[in-house]
Amino acid sequence: MKVLHCFLPALIVTSLLFVVPRVSAGEAFSKERFMELQVAKQPVLIDVRADWCPTCKKQRQILTQFQKDNPQCGLTILEVDFDRQKDWVKHFRAPRQSTLLLYRGTEQVWFSVAETRPDVIRQKIFDSVKACGKHV
Repeated sequence: MKVLHCFLPALIVTSLLFVVPRVSAGEAFSKERFMELQVAKQPVLIDVRADWCPTCKKQRQILTQFQKDNPQCGLTILEVDFDRQKDWVKHFRAPRQSTLLLYRGTEQVWFSVAETRPDVIRQKIFDSVKACGKHV
C-alpha cells in the first residue's frame, strides 16, 4: 500500500503528459487560409517545421512567446509540415525544416533558415509588421 502512495502521484502526472495538447504559436497551413490572409493584407509567418527537429522546437518557443507578448501585431503563423506537405515546402523554396518566411500581403519580406536567436526573430517581425508599432 505504501508503494502505491509513492507511485500514484507520478502516474497521474505522467498520464497528464498524454492529455495536454502541444503548445503551438501557429495553425496548420492551408492554401485557403494563406490566400485569405494575403488578400486581407495581414502579416503571415510561414513556419516550415518538423516535430522531430530540435531547431524547430526552439523556434516554436520563441514564436509562442512573441505571440503572447505582442498580440497587437496581428501576426498569423501558419505551420507547414516539412514531412507531409512537400509540395508547399517546394513552393516556399524551403531548403530544410526550420525555415521561416514572413509575408506582408503578397510580398515576402523576410526569409531565414535555422535562426534561433530570439532578438533577431523578434526584430525582423517588428521591422516588417506595421501593426506592431512601438516596442520595448
